Amino acid sequence: MKSIFAIIALFAVISVTAQTNTMPTVDVKKPDGTIISTDSILNPGKPIIVSFWATWCKPCIKELTAISEVYEEWQEETGVKVYAISIDDSRTFANVASFVNGRAWPFDVLCDPNQELKQKLNVNQVPHTFILDKDRKIVWQHNSYIDGNELQMIEIVRKLNNGETISE
Repeated sequence: MKSIFAIIALFAVISVTAQTNTMPTVDVKKPDGTIISTDSILNPGKPIIVSFWATWCKPCIKELTAISEVYEEWQEETGVKVYAISIDDSRTFANVASFVNGRAWPFDVLCDPNQELKQKLNVNQVPHTFILDKDRKIVWQHNSYIDGNELQMIEIVRKLNNGETISE
């Protein structure tokens, strides 16, 4: 009987681990309210950076602004694609579009007003940034932001493009 419980526990751990190692499938919104699936977060054969942020989070805005300043260069060099996912809730969701338009960020912005994706990825504070490999597996994550963290991100992306394995 104990071995059955051990096997069930092992499968539960494997299941939870698998869920946190890949991008889960949930519905999110574009700032205009259009609902899309996270399955559309794609960049065939290339890495993806997913950054969770909020309009009220100053470090988030600093991080995304720093990325926006070098994003075009990053794309030319590595083909990386960035998705900024707002966790602003349903009360402040309406502010996201004008907030983003005022900053002219060059990457895709999505919203998780029900915070379902945030919960599935165990995002407890923002900014929380993930790097996904070409197969959408999460290979690196980091929360908070200090000037220059974006340099670490692009180094990881470069390594992924070179076929190197990333270990957190």
